[in-house]
Amino acid sequence: MRDEVEATVPGIPTLSIEGMVATIRLNRPAVHNRIEPDDIVALEGLLEAIAAEPSLRVAVLTATGRSFSSGFHIGELGSSGRQDESSFGRLVDRLENLRVPTICALQGGVYGGSTDLALACDFRIGVTGMAMFMPAARLGLHYYPSGMQRYVSRLGLNAAKRLFLTAERLEAEEMLRIGFLTELVAPEALQDRVAGLAAVLAANAPLAVQGMKRSLNDIARGNPDLDAILTTMRQVRASEDLTEGRTAWMEKRPPRFSGR
Repeated sequence: MRDEVEATVPGIPTLSIEGMVATIRLNRPAVHNRIEPDDIVALEGLLEAIAAEPSLRVAVLTATGRSFSSGFHIGELGSSGRQDESSFGRLVDRLENLRVPTICALQGGVYGGSTDLALACDFRIGVTGMAMFMPAARLGLHYYPSGMQRYVSRLGLNAAKRLFLTAERLEAEEMLRIGFLTELVAPEALQDRVAGLAAVLAANAPLAVQGMKRSLNDIARGNPDLDAILTTMRQVRASEDLTEGRTAWMEKRPPRFSGR
């Protein structure tokens, strides 16, 4: 994979690669990184590219400008022949199920469907001064099932009802308290914190990390295949990575995992 995949259309999300970390960047700051139908197609392609590259161990989702994203373009909902919220929901499901662990770097406000895009990531690091809200009830919109399932599994039923049924705006500190954010940092510290977390994740054993990510998500959704989890556990136990991890532990040195 090339070190950088350039967007060919202004505003389309971009993908860049640095070492074992892939970064997807939303790229419509003039409209608060609103997700257009063409962006859904582009994002699906970028996720496919990440999934196909075995050397990658972490993916970061971020955005340009003052806001993370204002969500899916409301004017496109239900438009004939165009991508709609069902396509957006499938995209978010694909992000949640991405093989590698994911970090959402929220440099500003996150609204509407993009709150679900963030929840699909394994870690969400936000900044002081940001806010979120889910306006479905104000729009007369019934949200898609997998999005509501993510809200309940990540935040709990009470928080999900509060956000969906009241369309209440939450400030950064409350986002952290209810678990929408996994961390809250000053705006100037966001880039370094995301890079530090990505480095930690990339340094850990990829087979174990990816297997446990998948298993934990299945458990959170309430539909774990325990036999499949046990099979993955046995496969990881037989891996070269486990041998290397134990050897490095005994030798008091950083491990060098191969993903085999």
